[in-house]
Amino acid sequence: MIRTHRLLLTLGAAALLAGPGLAAAQSARISVEIDQARRVQLSGPAGSVIVGNPEIADVTVVDANTLYITGKGYGVTEVVAVDQIGRTVFQSQVVVTAGDGAGRVRVWRGAQATEMACASSCSPSVRGTNGPAPAAE
Repeated sequence: MIRTHRLLLTLGAAALLAGPGLAAAQSARISVEIDQARRVQLSGPAGSVIVGNPEIADVTVVDANTLYITGKGYGVTEVVAVDQIGRTVFQSQVVVTAGDGAGRVRVWRGAQATEMACASSCSPSVRGTNGPAPAAE
């Protein structure tokens, strides 16, 4: 009986030590529209944040428990936050999409595309002009 009790205490302590990192590491996929931000609340304080491809997404650390993920370019990347001793407190695949396209227009002039931001009128967005048009199939 005492041996079983010690085993349960040992297993419980191991679960507490591993639990926060393992539970938070299994986060769902996050979808962010380009040029938009999404708030992420961490389950524990982050010591470091890693972005797989910083051309696709950027992370702003507000405090040890709060991140904002901003979509910078279309695609998929991964964001990982680890605590001071390297345990994973957050890990998620980030998908940056165009969203519903409301308020955005792409104008083609020959092979050049210009992205426009539109409200009551349209103006070139900070994204400006893109490269040549994709090849016709």
